[in-house]
Amino acid sequence: MRILLVLISLFFSIWTPGTLLSEEPPNVVVFLTDDQGWGDLGCYGHPRIQSPHLDQFAAEGLRLTQCYAGCSVCSPSRSAILTGRTPYRNGVWRWIPPGSQYHLRTSEITIAELLKERGYDTCHVGKWHLNGKFNSDEQPQPDDHGYDHWLATQNNAAPNHMNPENFVRNGKAIGKATGPSSMICAEEAIDWLESRENSSRPFFLTVWTHEPHLPIESAEKYMQPYADISDEGVRQHHGNITQLDDAFGTLMSGLDRLGYRNDTLVIYTSDNGPEGKGTSGRTRGSTGGLRGRKRASHEGGIRVPGIIRWPGHVAPGSQSDTPVIGSDIFSTICEIVKIPLPQDRTIDGASIMPVFENKPVVREQPLYWRNHLAPEESRVAMRVGDWKILASENLTQFELYNIREDWQETDDLQAKHPVKFESLKKQLIQMDAAVLAEGPDWWKEDKSRSRKPTKTAKLPSGKDDTGRFQLVKGVNVTACDLGYRLKANGEGLALQKLDSPIVGRAVLSTTYRSHQKQGKTRNAAIVFGSDSSNQETLKIGTAIGMNQHVAFRGGWKNVGELAKVDAKFESLDTFQVQIEFDLDRHLAIAKINGKTVEAVLPTAWKEISWVGFYVKATETDFADFKIELK
Repeated sequence: MRILLVLISLFFSIWTPGTLLSEEPPNVVVFLTDDQGWGDLGCYGHPRIQSPHLDQFAAEGLRLTQCYAGCSVCSPSRSAILTGRTPYRNGVWRWIPPGSQYHLRTSEITIAELLKERGYDTCHVGKWHLNGKFNSDEQPQPDDHGYDHWLATQNNAAPNHMNPENFVRNGKAIGKATGPSSMICAEEAIDWLESRENSSRPFFLTVWTHEPHLPIESAEKYMQPYADISDEGVRQHHGNITQLDDAFGTLMSGLDRLGYRNDTLVIYTSDNGPEGKGTSGRTRGSTGGLRGRKRASHEGGIRVPGIIRWPGHVAPGSQSDTPVIGSDIFSTICEIVKIPLPQDRTIDGASIMPVFENKPVVREQPLYWRNHLAPEESRVAMRVGDWKILASENLTQFELYNIREDWQETDDLQAKHPVKFESLKKQLIQMDAAVLAEGPDWWKEDKSRSRKPTKTAKLPSGKDDTGRFQLVKGVNVTACDLGYRLKANGEGLALQKLDSPIVGRAVLSTTYRSHQKQGKTRNAAIVFGSDSSNQETLKIGTAIGMNQHVAFRGGWKNVGELAKVDAKFESLDTFQVQIEFDLDRHLAIAKINGKTVEAVLPTAWKEISWVGFYVKATETDFADFKIELK
């Protein structure tokens, strides 16, 4: 009988909500995926994707059906998780291009810092994307935000998820790694847990995978379950989810093996909705029927998977439709560990511990989103209870939905519920003003939005001996062994008008090198635009004399304003460049000898009609460019 009573007691201690297993603070793991849609798991209803480890994890814990990211793009969502503050308050208001000034400031208080002060060991592995100058003394790195140990990349795994070459461990590049990026992260986390000097100390671990963000690449074994699908893009995407699922399972098995299961809170979620239109290429993520996708303020851009396991506090196989958001993670952990919330700043997140017992969450701040990359008419949003209001950037156009009754946001209720609309409109305007007043105002200085580039003088006529280019300004073009030699005393460009403008996605590839033997001024860039003027075209290339890869719009006075990435190379090196254009996302992502340069395209651009080469006060050789439409 005594043995039976012990077993019964143990059973209830494992699953009964609110039952304390120990007075000791729990370990905490936050596992974050990248661009994973709300419908991208078996346990969220996907008909084909195999995610056995996460499906089992959901059966062992609490599945959130109305879980939101802090923003519909990546960097802001990450900042909200760590600080508990909506991104325009904490300053990480946009995705952060390499080399940019934007970063999570040390004046922000992260949950890693607070837990470290309470005696926790802290570790981050995977994507970081909270600074523009990664692994540089010019901006804070993960260790400046409370992490004892880190293995990270600035943004994406490069060249893709398989065998990435751009991981940095505690400030030192590790070179080429072997295997899928997510598995590299899981194994690093386990190695760190095993190597800790005192295994009895509590730990805080963030594992942020690159999957299934572009450039998607899946190991063959993870695509095998989808071998019957003829579309390679679908196989790659679904395999990528199965790939990260296996990495998650490896990490959970590691926790079990090390004896941490019963005293560890594990939170699984994503940073925003799925990329692309879901109809081509590898961007086949599912919103589960929600409206919109990544970058949108409608549900498909911000609603994400959310699963929590905490034995003894969360009932296995439970489910909640209470709305929660990424910033709640900060406040929830603070309540669990009995850390007072900072009183010198606004904390937007609320503790969701009541959800563990099927009770309502008490909020001081409503759920709120702002994203400058969302469609102009819906860049701001707020949810209060079942009601959600969306607004244009200047808060002059609005939409109103009851999410409980209309989860696909098809019926705008402004006219049917005028009193509710006016009340929420007033609240949103006040909330938005308060948020914008608190942040660092970086968005007012952003060079990649609608601001016109610094004006440059009109270029004189040039000369083209090759007959290749339809417009030549400020430069002489001659033939050479590589293809074309451009020589200019000042700025110069040679452009060709495309027979079929780029309106969606395309990849341009070419090669360039400096021909100039003397002097420090050496540079080369690919130039492109919707029209052919030097003022309005965008350039991505290499400022050879500055040891940087750069992106800028307009003339040389603007060099590096959109992006600049430090690089090591010799002056007369040959540079291989590949630029992926994505007009839907308003992005140009360049790979130059392994370095990534990302630039936001003007939102007014509907197509790219002109492509060519650009130099400034130098002599440079270019190979003919190749363009592949996607």
